[in-house]
Amino acid sequence: MSASNWTADFLGQLLNSTITVEQISLPATTLWQIESHHWQQFAELAIQQNMRWVAGWAEHAEERFFINACFEKQGVYLLLRTIVHAAKPELPSQATVYPAANRSERHTQDMFGINFVGHPDNRRWTRHKAWAKHSYPLRKDFPVQSEPEAITPPDIDYPFVKAYGAGVYEIPVGPVHAGIIEPGHFRFQAVGELILNLEERLGYVHKGIEKIAEGRTPESLARLAGRVSGDTTVGHCWAACRAMEQAAGIEIPACAALIRGILAERERVANHLGDMGAICNDVAFVFAQMQFTRLRELWLRTNAKVFGHRLLMDRIIPGGVVCDITEVSSTLIKQDIVQLRKELSEIMPAIDLNSSLEDRLFTAGYLAPEIAAAFGTLGYVGRASGQDFDVRRDAPYAPYNQAIFKVALEDQGDIASRFWVRYKEINAALKLIEQFIEQLESGDILTEWQTPPAGNESLGIVEGWRGEITAYVRFEADNKIARFYPRDPSILNWPVLEKLVLNNIVPDFPVCNKSLNGSYSGNDL
Repeated sequence: MSASNWTADFLGQLLNSTITVEQISLPATTLWQIESHHWQQFAELAIQQNMRWVAGWAEHAEERFFINACFEKQGVYLLLRTIVHAAKPELPSQATVYPAANRSERHTQDMFGINFVGHPDNRRWTRHKAWAKHSYPLRKDFPVQSEPEAITPPDIDYPFVKAYGAGVYEIPVGPVHAGIIEPGHFRFQAVGELILNLEERLGYVHKGIEKIAEGRTPESLARLAGRVSGDTTVGHCWAACRAMEQAAGIEIPACAALIRGILAERERVANHLGDMGAICNDVAFVFAQMQFTRLRELWLRTNAKVFGHRLLMDRIIPGGVVCDITEVSSTLIKQDIVQLRKELSEIMPAIDLNSSLEDRLFTAGYLAPEIAAAFGTLGYVGRASGQDFDVRRDAPYAPYNQAIFKVALEDQGDIASRFWVRYKEINAALKLIEQFIEQLESGDILTEWQTPPAGNESLGIVEGWRGEITAYVRFEADNKIARFYPRDPSILNWPVLEKLVLNNIVPDFPVCNKSLNGSYSGNDL
């Protein structure tokens, strides 16, 4: 069934039910508004249609809250909205239908004070002890600077799940770790070395991204978006700029789109190289870790030479890009690709034939396809468990709508699959970069900005290196941002770590965790 047919059929099904739908026109997105008491019922009908739950967020406007949820099917995105009054802000939970909505609703509960009736787990998630019990930071009356205590009280009374029985013991890990990673707490219950249960506690570095986005100019928001997660600066900045550009009704030059594609694929390659090395390092195959780290470093040095920044930060701006690619730069990029392919052709056979590495990676950290689907897992995590979705192919945008590439897919669902999906994605990225360079011609790299009318809103969706990134933007008057919500893939991928470690041994947790490699920063908005 075509995308247009399924949306029409689904709308007809809703109209034949008790749900009243108001259709609102948005650029590049379908928006349906329903009554709040039908919120859960809509989710029940959506899951019957095999629609994927993508993201959820809210907005405070005077005496009302606008609650949004995004769904996807066959590359078509549907934005669902309802309104609740501030006097009694509550609506039925969609997390009872879509496990993917669980933490998003908890975040909305903590930031806005909205009660999701029937939620399976309404414990505090984002706030920890940074604010008083009835203080809600994303309400309009909450000051940006807040009124913090000199020292935030320790979050010592969070009600972790308990396990009892002969030989059962508990292992607390974090939130401060031995390395330089950001803080996150992992609470294990185990018998011997076998993991019975894992519970995550994230949100230790709440940055206030959503709050400090309010009132910014498009240029300032783009810079902020590029700092949602530092290893995904291209992906988040591109998603935010796409949302703003669609809301403003402008189209970027073809040359700028190609350069954005090159930037995104170079970001993908650099991070996959780093992850592949780290996975090997976590099972003591240090040789491979050193080689992948070396290759990543050479790749980043080319970024600095060609684009002026190792991590490609602030290269994308509203309306286009700030950096052109000269003939000399094109040559450097092509040489980079040739050298990387040569090096990988020598390293990968050594990895493939290493029996001790195989023993540690194959069958470990298994994520069943049905669990991956239920939690809406994205990117290499989802695609290693048979989730065949990639925004670049299934909801294509420039320059991918003119590109030819193969989406990497595995179905074994273990650490080895997540390793090899990354390798296949590197190969696909190299081919994409070559295609984009061949299509490059001299031309404009920036379109003049047009101030959008107050109230204009849009979704910007791109395929970041971890998977689908969703950015929602709404403008207020004078070219200022009223609401910005970025959904990192990690928000949907983190929960499945609790599933894929079950029945693994405790010493395998580090490599299970690294094979997922969720972003703490992308989660801790």
